Amino acid sequence: MAHAQQRRALSGPALIRILARLTDVDVSASAQPISDRLSQWLSWTDAITLSSALSAAPPAIASSTRPVGPDAETIGSRVRAALTKSIASSCAPDARTGPRAPIQSPSAPLVVDYADFRQRYVLMQQTMELEISELRGRLRRLLAARTPDLARLAVLDASMEQALAGRERSLLGTIPSMLGPYFERLRTAEQQRQAELPAEGQATQSTSRAWLDAFRKDMQSVLLAELDVRFQPVDGLLAALRPR
Repeated sequence: MAHAQQRRALSGPALIRILARLTDVDVSASAQPISDRLSQWLSWTDAITLSSALSAAPPAIASSTRPVGPDAETIGSRVRAALTKSIASSCAPDARTGPRAPIQSPSAPLVVDYADFRQRYVLMQQTMELEISELRGRLRRLLAARTPDLARLAVLDASMEQALAGRERSLLGTIPSMLGPYFERLRTAEQQRQAELPAEGQATQSTSRAWLDAFRKDMQSVLLAELDVRFQPVDGLLAALRPR
């Protein structure tokens, strides 16, 4: 119990705190400074690329270049809202992995496997990665049209995205596997509860779905917390684009 309380009290991003609560993984805060941890994630070629981006002269800005279309805040809000809606859809009870996948009747025997939810999670991760990468590219183009310093920031962000993409994909890619044991614990607990009920008092099928609804809600919370983490570079670019 003390161990569980320690994990629940963990400070840090919501994603880490939620995973610590739902899984058996013991997450502790790193004592290393962020600069030391970052140096372990970058190869020597990445370091050279970043150094060049920092020391190079700012890219030239054409005097006729003017941003057109929606402003940066609108672009960012639209992408985030669309991804939030997609996350809710992927965790909904009627979410299907293919156009011919049947919709399960509430009165039918509950047959569900974690592989389905794992596929939904992975597909949502791929969608977030693609949409956010495209958004960062759009924001960098807006930065490049502003001032020399902002143009340099755009180059630096592009270099950072390229250098850290593999590490980000590897770390976040472990989340679907981490949720598997939690899914099984909920299902096993429900099966045990049902087995202990007298035959004449068996719960209805809709009641037995409560554990699955709880899992869907938790999976949605994890995905939203992951979206927050993935959006941090976007938030930084948006802050740079705001008028001073």
